[in-house]
Order: sequence, then C-alpha cells, then structure tokens
Amino acid sequence: MGGTWMAATPIASPAAEITARLDRLPMTRHMWVLVLLISLGGWFDVYAIFLTGSIAPGMFADRIFTPTTVALFGLGGLASFIAALFAGLFVGTMFFTHLADHFGRRTVFTFSLVWYCLATLIMAFQSTPNTVNFWRLLAGVGIGVELVTVDTFISELVPKRARGRTFAIQQAIGFIPVPLIAFLAWLLVPTAPLGLSGWRWVVIIGSVGAILVWFVRLRLPESPRWLAQQGRLEEAEQVMRAIEARVTAESGRPLPAPEPPVMEDPAEGQLREIFSPAYRSRTIMLSVANFFQTIGFYGFANWVPTLLIAQGIHVSQTLEYSFIIACAYPLFPLLGVGFADRIERKWQVCLSCTGIAVFGILFSFQTAAIPVIVVGTLQTMMNAWLSFSAHNYQAELFPTRIRARAVGFVYSWSRFSTIFTGFFIAAILQHFGVPGVFLFIAGAMAIVVLAIGVFGPRTNHRSLEEISQVPVQARGAA
Repeated sequence: MGGTWMAATPIASPAAEITARLDRLPMTRHMWVLVLLISLGGWFDVYAIFLTGSIAPGMFADRIFTPTTVALFGLGGLASFIAALFAGLFVGTMFFTHLADHFGRRTVFTFSLVWYCLATLIMAFQSTPNTVNFWRLLAGVGIGVELVTVDTFISELVPKRARGRTFAIQQAIGFIPVPLIAFLAWLLVPTAPLGLSGWRWVVIIGSVGAILVWFVRLRLPESPRWLAQQGRLEEAEQVMRAIEARVTAESGRPLPAPEPPVMEDPAEGQLREIFSPAYRSRTIMLSVANFFQTIGFYGFANWVPTLLIAQGIHVSQTLEYSFIIACAYPLFPLLGVGFADRIERKWQVCLSCTGIAVFGILFSFQTAAIPVIVVGTLQTMMNAWLSFSAHNYQAELFPTRIRARAVGFVYSWSRFSTIFTGFFIAAILQHFGVPGVFLFIAGAMAIVVLAIGVFGPRTNHRSLEEISQVPVQARGAA
C-alpha cells in the first residue's frame, strides 16, 4: 500500500518527546484527578449500556417489548432494543471516532456526552417499540464515540508503568452505575412515581446526571500528545508544563530526566494505515476478538434478569439478585489494581474470557439463591476483568496519529456483533433454554482466547511509541 506516511523517515518527533516527559511522571494526586475526570465520561456511558437488563421487566409490564420474538429479527422483542443501542454504537465507533483525531480528545469527549444525554432523555418518554428504538439508536452513536475517546484520552495522559492501574481504576469508577442501576430498578421498576412507569425514571436519572458532570469535565486539559502530533507545539508545551508543575509540587522533589524518546513516523495518519503490513495483523486480531468478546460480556450483562426469570425465579427476586451480582462490577477492578501492571495484558484478556466461559456454564444450572448469587458474582468479576484489560490493550497497539480512529474501527466490530447477538440469544433461549445460551457464549470466548493468545503482542511497561513502532521489514515491504 502506498502513501506518503510510509516513506517518511522515523525521527524523535515532538509527540514522542512529550511521551518521554509523561512517562517519567509519578502518579500524584493531580494525575489521579485527571483519570477521575475522564472516567466520569465512561460512568454515564456504562449507565446507558447497562440499562437494558434492569429496565427490561418494566418494559415487559408496559407491553412495549416481549422477552422473545416470534420471528428471529422481530422488532417487538427485547432483542430489538438491544440491537438499536448497538447499531448506534457501531455507527459511532466506525464512522465518527476519527473526529477525536481531528478535533481533539477533549472536544469530542465533551460534546458526545451532550448528544447521548438529550437522545436518552427523549427516549424515556416514548411508548412504542419503533420510537424507543429510534432514540436508543441515536443515543448509541454518542456513546460509541465517547467510549473510544475515553480509552484514547487515558492512554495518552498517564505514564507507561501505570496504564494498567489507571484503566483498572477507570473501570472501577465506570462500573459504579451497574449496581446503581440494578438498585434503582429494584426500587422503581415495580412502581410508578407521579404516574410515570418506574423504568422511565431510571432512564431519566441517568440522562439528567450526565448534564451536571459535563460542567465538571470542562476542567480537563487537551492531550498534550495529540497537540504535539497536530503541530500545535506551543499549546502542547503549555499543557505539559502545567502538568509537570503540579506533579512536581505534589511530589515534593524534582522530576527525573526523561528517557530518550522513541523514534516514530511524524506524518499525518490515515485510516488505511491500519491495513498496512505493520498493523494489519493487529487490526484483524482485534476485530475478530472484539466481534466475539461482546457475545460473552453483553450476553450475560444484558440478559441476567431475563435469564433468571427463564429459570423460574420471580421477577422481584431477579431484580434483587441482579443488584447483588452487579456489585462485583466496580469492586473487582479495585482488586485488579494490584495485578493490572504485573500480568501481561494479553494474558489477562485470555484468562478473563476463559473464566466467562466456565462460570457462565455453571450459572446456567443454578436455581437456588446462594449458588445463583455466588456463581453470578464470579461471572461478573470475569466480565469486569475482561473490560478493563481489553480496553487498555487495544488503546496501546496503534500510534497517536491514528489511535482514536484505529481503536474505533476495531472496537466497532464488537458493537456490530451485538446488534445480532440479542436476537440469537432470544432464539436460543426459546428453543434450548439457559444452558444453550451459555454454551453459545463459551464458544465465542474460545475464539477470543485463540485470537489474542496467538497473535497479540506484548504491551506491559512499554511506551506507546515503542508498542506501535513500525518494524523496518514491514516498512520496506510496504
């Protein structure tokens, strides 16, 4: 494949020099505050995504959707509601994440939240499958852009030795809405405050809260790495000096000298670069892994109450059990802080997928309260582990000039597969029961383990430029 970017001679670019300065920073209070502020973006994205399972019983009661459908792709079933969200996520991640490479991480990060918030608020007052699904799809576009921008933003702001820990913390914060939604659904879904169905209140709370956090996030700086890559060197230097000054003051000692910057191609990036010999195998590997990993992740997360009902557990009990199980989502990443930078990232993805398969099959045979909660919690822990390790991993594998659009492309395949996964799970549940659902999930997880385990490169304790550096033989082959 041709292109001016392949012919450029690798040099120590301003972006690489910024990276070297960032990589020597200690993780002081200021650095963790930046991670917290970025994580708030993911907070409401997760809230929107995990609405499905918890509000599904309320939508069934209002006769908007049904648990299964007569036809495979029927629009009157819960599967269409799931598909609408992930169709929007696919559009957002595939076609709009490049905006973060063009306009900046902070700008896109902020306005995608406003998009999601307005669309979700309107959805809360719809009463037909078509209108609910339409506004759910539009909300998904904003969420898709936001999720990729969050990963890109964090990977570019924190030092290389702390990327695992920061992504674990980001996921711990981001997953707080999961038990919160389950708790709100437990309290509100069986009721109708002020004459409005409880599930609608659960939706409204999330959309209104996002507006408040939008103002808090205006305190975020732009990524100095991105500014340098764009040639905006004066702005990059101002942001970098401000960060260094705060970190120096908080650490109480001078910063160590930066390591020599890694040589990189300084040319402007284009999407076609991800199909060059240097990155083609990574693009294919991550696309395949993303396509199948969400079958396990959302196959459990979006269907827990429905699966419990299918096993003969009363609806009020399913919401209670779902709340208890969901508490593992924010708690397990906190445990992950202890090993997130010690275990190689690719193996964390493989181990978590194996756990999802094993505990999922065990979950399908449980009907008593204690086993359901214990095995469901273990399954949720594996989901949380997969989430923080996979989000971290894919954000590390491409250069700064194309990071957002490359991650958006490979991540979009997870959104695409989930459009159809809900329909398939509904059909499998109808014909083969809960065990059939989890055998389907286990098969998908096996494919992820093979893809990442065989073709995934190492990333732990390596700079982003080192990980994404184009091999000499690949450049020559191009």
